Amino acid sequence: MSDDKPKGDMDPEAFRREGYRVVDWIARYFEDPGRYPVMSRVKPGEVRAALPASAPESGESFDAILEDFERVIVPGITHWNHPGFFAYFAITGSGPGVLGEMLSAALNAQGMLWRTSPSVTELEEVVMAWLRQLMGLPASFQGVIYDTASVSSLHALAAARQAAVPGVRAEGLAGRGLPRYRVYCSEHAHSSIDKAVILIGLGHDALRKIPADAEFRMRADALQAAIAEDRRAGIVPLAVVATVGTTSTTSVDPVEAIADVCARERAWLHVDCAYAGVAAIIPEYRHVLRGVDRADSVVVNPHKWLFTPFDLSAFYCRRMDALVEAFSLTPEYLRTSETGTVRNLMDTGVQLGRRFRALKLWMVLRYFGADGIRARLGEHMRLARLFASWVDADPDFERLAPVPFSVVCFRARPGGRQWSENELERLNQGLLDRLNASGEVFLSHTKLDGRFVLRLAVGNLRTEERHVRRAWELVKRSAPPSGSDAFPR
Repeated sequence: MSDDKPKGDMDPEAFRREGYRVVDWIARYFEDPGRYPVMSRVKPGEVRAALPASAPESGESFDAILEDFERVIVPGITHWNHPGFFAYFAITGSGPGVLGEMLSAALNAQGMLWRTSPSVTELEEVVMAWLRQLMGLPASFQGVIYDTASVSSLHALAAARQAAVPGVRAEGLAGRGLPRYRVYCSEHAHSSIDKAVILIGLGHDALRKIPADAEFRMRADALQAAIAEDRRAGIVPLAVVATVGTTSTTSVDPVEAIADVCARERAWLHVDCAYAGVAAIIPEYRHVLRGVDRADSVVVNPHKWLFTPFDLSAFYCRRMDALVEAFSLTPEYLRTSETGTVRNLMDTGVQLGRRFRALKLWMVLRYFGADGIRARLGEHMRLARLFASWVDADPDFERLAPVPFSVVCFRARPGGRQWSENELERLNQGLLDRLNASGEVFLSHTKLDGRFVLRLAVGNLRTEERHVRRAWELVKRSAPPSGSDAFPR
């Protein structure tokens, strides 16, 4: 019985035709992403309900697929490339980065071993060295690319555990008479540190959060006191996580002083520079990485503020031997004749499969160049300072944190009456909801010392001063007037 069903892939001519259509769609999207509401307006379950419950039995035309992409998928997208996207850490999927991602997808290279695609391994080494040099970090740091800072920090703490307890890989931690271990971080450190401590088997109680100063920076004196207290209780310091650019306020922990503590206590120092590390590419901001050269490991995310499409996290380590000891495992079917003379990326982490992420970062760095990157980062910081100046000058608003980079933490506090914190939270939550419902801007929030705070983050290549001015106009328009007792609906 003959089977006349089509075999093989989309034919090259059809791919060329449909590929041009897709590139045209992307180009039109990049021309004016602001024509979409920045935050998706679909209701929960709406996208799912608009699609069939089962995959099609027979193949469908690309016309039909693209039609559903426009009709169903695009309305369910929150547009991170929108010039009014000011939430979380605003990011950009830049043109050269997107083209690099397309080429990476076409090659479909898997870089677990050097031989499975030598360019994947060697370009990663080159581009990580480029980035390290741009930020002024020493050559003693070796680099590897992961997907996110959460995974980078997990690997950092796993390496710290390996260095402190060499037998842990074979024997684990339980039932061996080992002391309790502790990891320390600021009260403003990212929640991924909590998850990492859980995942490496220490238990969440092994994480001790150190209080911050008035500018939301970890207090080195409080860190030293906490370690001394733990040592008296028989608890051994395993690692300290410092942050350059905390998630809520982008504050910079005093890394030099923390490094002094770690040196005295023989604790691994990991520095989370996921957002703000790239600011050091600007000579006037090189100081933000002061002391980071003494760290054991560092993470920087080019997909946050270096125009690289999500995802790409750059992890640097001065103790790559500890990382490899923690994760290297080579079954017979992955042994090659090059072992010992080349680097195999599979030895540097949990993942076996490795995407060709370095290609898009390589293209971004080449296309924009160091001068172009500096100019764009500098403009983002100028726009944030401009917004902060408007907040500072308005008696009905207040800024609640410094602005070291491109994030402004502020809230409405209309004059003419006294407000309780509960009232201010209700007022500013309502303000945030109205702003985000406008479709023109998207802001996020945090809490600082129990106070509800709005965050405006500038970081998109398409954001201009007019967009930041429009955001302030909307903030002013959406806030209750001075002296008001009402909460606008």
